[in-house]
Amino acid sequence: MYLSFVPPRRVKIGDAAAFAGTTPRAIRHYHAIGLLPEPERGGDGRRRYGHQDMIRLLWIRRMAGAGIALDDIRDALTADTGTAGDDRGHGGGDGGEGGADGGDGIALTLERLENSLAAQEAVLRRQRTAVQRMRAEGSRMGLLADVVTDRFKNLPEGSLRQVELDTLLVTERIFGPLVAAVQASRFIALATHPALREESDRVDAAEEALDDTVAVDDPRVPRVAAERHAFEGALDAVIEESGLAGDDDALIDTWDAPDSATGDQEEDGEDGDRGSGERRAGTMSTLEAVGRMPYDFSPARLRCMELAEQLAAQDAPPA
Repeated sequence: MYLSFVPPRRVKIGDAAAFAGTTPRAIRHYHAIGLLPEPERGGDGRRRYGHQDMIRLLWIRRMAGAGIALDDIRDALTADTGTAGDDRGHGGGDGGEGGADGGDGIALTLERLENSLAAQEAVLRRQRTAVQRMRAEGSRMGLLADVVTDRFKNLPEGSLRQVELDTLLVTERIFGPLVAAVQASRFIALATHPALREESDRVDAAEEALDDTVAVDDPRVPRVAAERHAFEGALDAVIEESGLAGDDDALIDTWDAPDSATGDQEEDGEDGDRGSGERRAGTMSTLEAVGRMPYDFSPARLRCMELAEQLAAQDAPPA
Protein backbone atom coordinates (compact mmCIF):
# COMPACT_ATOMS: atom_id res chain seq x y z
CA MET A 1 0.00 0.00 0.00
CA TYR A 2 1.53 3.31 -1.08
CA LEU A 3 0.23 6.66 0.04
CA SER A 4 0.20 9.77 -2.14
CA PHE A 5 0.34 11.87 1.05
CA VAL A 6 3.97 12.14 2.19
CA PRO A 7 4.43 12.36 5.99
CA PRO A 8 7.42 14.05 7.63
CA ARG A 9 10.67 12.16 8.07
CA ARG A 10 10.95 13.38 11.67
CA VAL A 11 8.41 14.92 14.03
CA LYS A 12 8.45 17.08 17.16
CA ILE A 13 7.61 15.70 20.59
CA GLY A 14 4.03 17.01 20.47
CA ASP A 15 3.25 15.12 17.28
CA ALA A 16 5.05 12.03 18.58
CA ALA A 17 2.96 12.13 21.77
CA ALA A 18 -0.30 12.67 19.87
CA PHE A 19 0.41 9.76 17.53
CA ALA A 20 1.28 7.37 20.35
CA GLY A 21 -1.65 8.47 22.52
CA THR A 22 0.39 9.95 25.34
CA THR A 23 1.81 13.32 26.44
CA PRO A 24 5.12 15.11 25.89
CA ARG A 25 5.64 14.98 29.65
CA ALA A 26 5.33 11.20 29.63
CA ILE A 27 7.82 10.92 26.76
CA ARG A 28 10.30 13.10 28.64
CA HIS A 29 9.87 10.76 31.62
CA TYR A 30 10.59 7.79 29.37
CA HIS A 31 13.83 9.51 28.35
CA ALA A 32 14.72 10.30 31.97
CA ILE A 33 14.43 6.67 33.13
CA GLY A 34 16.23 5.26 30.10
CA LEU A 35 13.15 3.62 28.62
CA LEU A 36 13.25 5.61 25.39
CA PRO A 37 16.63 6.65 23.94
CA GLU A 38 17.17 10.35 23.34
CA PRO A 39 16.52 11.14 19.66
CA GLU A 40 18.42 13.48 17.44
CA ARG A 41 17.77 17.19 17.87
CA GLY A 42 16.98 19.71 15.17
CA GLY A 43 18.72 22.98 14.49
CA ASP A 44 16.51 24.62 17.13
CA GLY A 45 17.79 22.19 19.78
CA ARG A 46 14.46 20.38 20.12
CA ARG A 47 13.99 16.64 19.91
CA ARG A 48 13.07 15.15 16.54
CA TYR A 49 11.60 11.64 16.46
CA GLY A 50 12.15 9.23 13.58
CA HIS A 51 10.47 6.02 12.46
CA GLN A 52 12.27 3.65 14.85
CA ASP A 53 11.73 6.05 17.78
CA MET A 54 7.99 5.84 17.11
CA ILE A 55 8.04 2.06 16.80
CA ARG A 56 9.62 1.79 20.26
CA LEU A 57 7.24 4.39 21.69
CA LEU A 58 4.23 2.45 20.37
CA TRP A 59 5.48 -0.75 21.99
CA ILE A 60 6.03 1.09 25.27
CA ARG A 61 2.49 2.50 25.23
CA ARG A 62 0.95 -0.85 24.29
CA MET A 63 2.82 -2.67 27.05
CA ALA A 64 1.98 0.04 29.59
CA GLY A 65 -1.66 -0.30 28.54
CA ALA A 66 -1.42 -3.99 29.40
CA GLY A 67 -0.49 -2.98 32.95
CA ILE A 68 3.22 -3.72 32.74
CA ALA A 69 5.46 -1.56 34.93
CA LEU A 70 7.82 0.82 33.16
CA ASP A 71 10.88 -0.83 34.73
CA ASP A 72 9.70 -4.21 33.42
CA ILE A 73 9.06 -2.72 29.99
CA ARG A 74 12.58 -1.33 29.94
CA ASP A 75 14.03 -4.71 30.88
CA ALA A 76 11.85 -6.50 28.31
CA LEU A 77 12.80 -4.18 25.47
CA THR A 78 16.45 -4.26 26.44
CA ALA A 79 16.57 -8.05 26.61
CA ASP A 80 14.16 -8.70 23.74
CA THR A 81 6.52 -7.86 31.17
CA GLY A 82 2.80 -6.11 35.23
CA THR A 83 1.14 -3.91 37.55
CA ALA A 84 -2.32 -2.54 37.06
CA GLY A 85 -3.51 1.01 37.30
CA ASP A 86 -5.37 2.34 40.27
CA ASP A 87 -8.81 3.88 40.04
CA ARG A 88 -10.37 5.59 43.01
CA GLY A 89 -14.00 5.74 43.98
CA HIS A 90 -15.29 7.65 46.97
CA GLY A 91 -18.43 7.40 48.95
CA GLY A 92 -20.66 10.31 49.82
CA GLY A 93 -22.02 11.28 53.17
CA ASP A 94 -25.61 10.79 54.26
CA GLY A 95 -27.51 13.95 54.95
CA GLY A 96 -29.50 12.09 57.59
CA GLU A 97 -33.10 11.02 57.50
CA GLY A 98 -35.24 13.64 55.86
CA GLY A 99 -32.16 15.59 54.64
CA ALA A 100 -32.13 17.18 51.23
CA ASP A 101 -29.75 14.53 49.96
CA GLY A 102 -31.43 11.69 51.76
CA GLY A 103 -31.40 8.13 50.41
CA ASP A 104 -31.29 9.29 46.80
CA GLY A 105 -27.92 10.95 47.34
CA ILE A 106 -26.48 7.81 48.93
CA ALA A 107 -27.90 5.69 46.12
CA LEU A 108 -26.31 7.92 43.49
CA THR A 109 -22.95 7.83 45.28
CA LEU A 110 -23.09 4.05 45.56
CA GLU A 111 -24.02 3.82 41.89
CA ARG A 112 -21.03 5.93 40.93
CA LEU A 113 -18.79 3.82 43.15
CA GLU A 114 -20.11 0.59 41.66
CA ASN A 115 -19.60 1.92 38.16
CA SER A 116 -16.05 2.94 39.03
CA LEU A 117 -15.26 -0.49 40.46
CA ALA A 118 -16.83 -2.18 37.45
CA ALA A 119 -14.69 -0.08 35.13
CA GLN A 120 -11.60 -0.90 37.18
CA GLU A 121 -12.49 -4.58 37.05
CA ALA A 122 -12.88 -4.41 33.27
CA VAL A 123 -9.48 -2.73 32.93
CA LEU A 124 -7.82 -5.35 35.13
CA ARG A 125 -9.50 -8.13 33.16
CA ARG A 126 -8.28 -6.64 29.90
CA GLN A 127 -4.78 -6.21 31.26
CA ARG A 128 -4.67 -9.76 32.58
CA THR A 129 -5.91 -11.09 29.25
CA ALA A 130 -3.22 -9.12 27.43
CA VAL A 131 -0.48 -10.47 29.71
CA GLN A 132 -1.81 -14.01 29.35
CA ARG A 133 -1.80 -13.65 25.59
CA MET A 134 1.76 -12.36 25.68
CA ARG A 135 2.85 -15.37 27.72
CA ALA A 136 0.98 -17.77 25.46
CA GLU A 137 2.35 -16.22 22.26
CA GLY A 138 5.87 -15.95 23.61
CA SER A 139 6.31 -12.59 21.89
CA ARG A 140 4.89 -9.11 21.61
CA MET A 141 2.39 -10.40 19.06
CA GLY A 142 0.04 -10.93 22.00
CA LEU A 143 -0.35 -7.15 22.29
CA LEU A 144 -1.97 -6.88 18.87
CA ALA A 145 -5.75 -7.13 18.53
CA ASP A 146 -7.30 -10.60 18.69
CA VAL A 147 -8.61 -10.33 15.15
CA VAL A 148 -5.02 -9.87 13.94
CA THR A 149 -3.29 -12.59 15.95
CA ASP A 150 -6.09 -15.08 15.22
CA ARG A 151 -4.98 -15.02 11.59
CA PHE A 152 -1.67 -16.61 12.60
CA LYS A 153 -2.96 -19.39 14.86
CA ASN A 154 -2.12 -22.13 12.35
CA LEU A 155 1.41 -20.92 11.63
CA PRO A 156 4.40 -22.67 13.22
CA GLU A 157 6.07 -20.83 16.08
CA GLY A 158 8.64 -18.33 14.92
CA SER A 159 7.12 -17.93 11.45
CA LEU A 160 6.75 -14.17 11.82
CA ARG A 161 9.60 -11.71 11.90
CA GLN A 162 9.90 -8.73 14.23
CA VAL A 163 9.69 -6.30 11.31
CA GLU A 164 6.34 -7.85 10.37
CA LEU A 165 5.03 -7.38 13.91
CA ASP A 166 6.24 -3.78 13.77
CA THR A 167 4.39 -3.28 10.49
CA LEU A 168 1.17 -4.72 11.91
CA LEU A 169 1.51 -2.52 15.01
CA VAL A 170 1.71 0.63 12.89
CA THR A 171 -1.08 -0.50 10.55
CA GLU A 172 -3.38 -1.28 13.46
CA ARG A 173 -2.64 2.11 15.03
CA ILE A 174 -3.32 4.07 11.84
CA PHE A 175 -6.02 2.08 10.05
CA GLY A 176 -7.48 -0.13 12.80
CA PRO A 177 -7.52 -3.88 13.54
CA LEU A 178 -9.50 -4.89 10.45
CA VAL A 179 -6.95 -3.49 8.00
CA ALA A 180 -4.13 -5.07 10.01
CA ALA A 181 -5.97 -8.41 9.96
CA VAL A 182 -6.28 -8.21 6.18
CA GLN A 183 -2.62 -7.24 5.91
CA ALA A 184 -1.83 -10.40 7.86
CA SER A 185 -2.58 -12.42 4.72
CA ARG A 186 0.59 -10.99 3.22
CA PHE A 187 2.75 -12.32 6.04
CA ILE A 188 0.95 -15.69 6.07
CA ALA A 189 1.73 -16.09 2.39
CA LEU A 190 5.39 -15.20 2.95
CA ALA A 191 5.67 -17.54 5.94
CA THR A 192 4.23 -20.49 3.98
CA HIS A 193 6.01 -19.97 0.64
CA PRO A 194 9.82 -19.98 1.08
CA ALA A 195 10.54 -18.98 -2.52
CA LEU A 196 8.22 -16.01 -2.20
CA ARG A 197 9.87 -15.03 1.08
CA GLU A 198 13.27 -15.18 -0.58
CA GLU A 199 12.09 -12.93 -3.41
CA SER A 200 10.54 -10.55 -0.89
CA ASP A 201 13.85 -10.28 0.93
CA ARG A 202 15.66 -9.61 -2.33
CA VAL A 203 13.29 -6.81 -3.35
CA ASP A 204 13.33 -5.34 0.16
CA ALA A 205 17.13 -5.27 0.08
CA ALA A 206 17.08 -3.59 -3.33
CA GLU A 207 14.75 -0.90 -1.99
CA GLU A 208 16.82 -0.39 1.16
CA ALA A 209 19.86 0.16 -1.07
CA LEU A 210 18.09 3.24 -2.45
CA ASP A 211 19.34 5.32 0.45
CA ASP A 212 20.10 9.03 0.73
CA THR A 213 23.20 8.63 -1.43
CA VAL A 214 21.10 7.63 -4.45
CA ALA A 215 19.67 10.34 -6.67
CA VAL A 216 15.96 10.37 -7.47
CA ASP A 217 16.68 10.02 -11.20
CA ASP A 218 19.13 7.14 -10.74
CA PRO A 219 18.32 4.32 -13.24
CA ARG A 220 18.12 1.87 -10.34
CA VAL A 221 14.97 3.57 -9.09
CA PRO A 222 12.61 2.55 -11.95
CA ARG A 223 14.26 -0.86 -12.15
CA VAL A 224 13.57 -1.61 -8.48
CA ALA A 225 10.04 -0.19 -8.88
CA ALA A 226 9.41 -2.70 -11.68
CA GLU A 227 10.77 -5.49 -9.48
CA ARG A 228 8.49 -4.42 -6.63
CA HIS A 229 5.51 -4.33 -8.98
CA ALA A 230 6.27 -7.81 -10.30
CA PHE A 231 6.69 -9.18 -6.79
CA GLU A 232 3.43 -7.67 -5.57
CA GLY A 233 1.65 -9.30 -8.51
CA ALA A 234 3.14 -12.68 -7.62
CA LEU A 235 2.22 -12.20 -3.97
CA ASP A 236 -1.37 -11.25 -4.84
CA ALA A 237 -1.64 -14.39 -7.00
CA VAL A 238 -0.48 -16.59 -4.10
CA ILE A 239 -2.91 -14.89 -1.71
CA GLU A 240 -5.74 -15.50 -4.20
CA GLU A 241 -4.82 -19.11 -5.00
CA SER A 242 -4.29 -20.10 -1.36
CA GLY A 243 -7.74 -18.90 -0.32
CA LEU A 244 -6.39 -16.09 1.86
CA ALA A 245 -8.21 -13.51 -0.27
CA GLY A 246 -11.47 -15.33 0.43
CA ASP A 247 -10.69 -15.28 4.14
CA ASP A 248 -10.13 -11.52 3.89
CA ASP A 249 -13.48 -11.03 2.13
CA ALA A 250 -15.29 -13.12 4.74
CA LEU A 251 -13.65 -11.16 7.55
CA ILE A 252 -14.66 -7.85 5.99
CA ASP A 253 -18.23 -9.04 5.39
CA THR A 254 -18.69 -10.15 8.99
CA TRP A 255 -16.67 -7.37 10.64
CA ASP A 256 -18.41 -5.61 13.47
CA ALA A 257 -15.94 -3.12 14.93
CA PRO A 258 -15.48 -3.96 18.64
CA ASP A 259 -15.65 -1.34 21.33
CA SER A 260 -12.10 -2.14 22.41
CA ALA A 261 -9.89 -1.32 19.45
CA THR A 262 -6.52 -1.20 21.20
CA GLY A 263 -5.25 -0.65 24.70
CA ASP A 264 -3.54 2.63 23.91
CA GLN A 265 -6.84 4.16 22.83
CA GLU A 266 -8.00 4.08 26.44
CA GLU A 267 -5.04 5.57 28.25
CA ASP A 268 -5.13 8.81 30.16
CA GLY A 269 -3.28 11.80 28.82
CA GLU A 270 -3.43 14.87 26.66
CA ASP A 271 -3.24 15.37 22.94
CA GLY A 272 0.25 16.86 22.86
CA ASP A 273 1.29 20.40 22.10
CA ARG A 274 -1.62 21.29 19.86
CA GLY A 275 -4.37 18.88 20.84
CA SER A 276 -7.90 19.81 21.76
CA GLY A 277 -8.85 19.61 25.39
CA GLU A 278 -12.05 17.87 24.38
CA ARG A 279 -10.32 15.01 22.58
CA ARG A 280 -9.14 11.93 24.44
CA ALA A 281 -5.58 10.75 23.92
CA GLY A 282 -5.27 8.10 21.23
CA THR A 283 -8.16 9.31 19.07
CA MET A 284 -7.33 10.83 15.70
CA SER A 285 -8.24 10.50 12.07
CA THR A 286 -6.29 8.30 9.68
CA LEU A 287 -4.88 11.37 7.95
CA GLU A 288 -3.72 12.81 11.28
CA ALA A 289 -2.11 9.50 12.21
CA VAL A 290 -0.26 9.28 8.89
CA GLY A 291 0.91 12.86 9.26
CA ARG A 292 2.34 12.20 12.72
CA MET A 293 4.12 8.91 12.00
CA PRO A 294 7.61 9.64 10.65
CA TYR A 295 9.10 7.45 7.96
CA ASP A 296 12.66 6.36 7.21
CA PHE A 297 12.59 6.34 3.40
CA SER A 298 15.00 8.33 1.25
CA PRO A 299 13.71 10.51 -1.62
CA ALA A 300 14.91 7.87 -4.08
CA ARG A 301 12.96 5.16 -2.28
CA LEU A 302 9.87 7.32 -2.11
CA ARG A 303 10.14 7.86 -5.86
CA CYS A 304 10.50 4.10 -6.31
CA MET A 305 7.30 3.54 -4.32
CA GLU A 306 5.52 6.16 -6.39
CA LEU A 307 6.57 4.49 -9.66
CA ALA A 308 5.49 1.06 -8.40
CA GLU A 309 2.12 2.53 -7.48
CA GLN A 310 1.78 3.97 -10.98
CA LEU A 311 2.53 0.56 -12.49
CA ALA A 312 -0.12 -1.01 -10.28
CA ALA A 313 -2.65 1.63 -11.35
CA GLN A 314 -1.92 0.89 -15.01
CA ASP A 315 -2.66 -2.81 -14.45
CA ALA A 316 -5.85 -2.16 -12.52
CA PRO A 317 -9.06 -2.96 -14.44
CA PRO A 318 -11.14 0.05 -15.45
CA ALA A 319 -13.78 1.08 -12.94
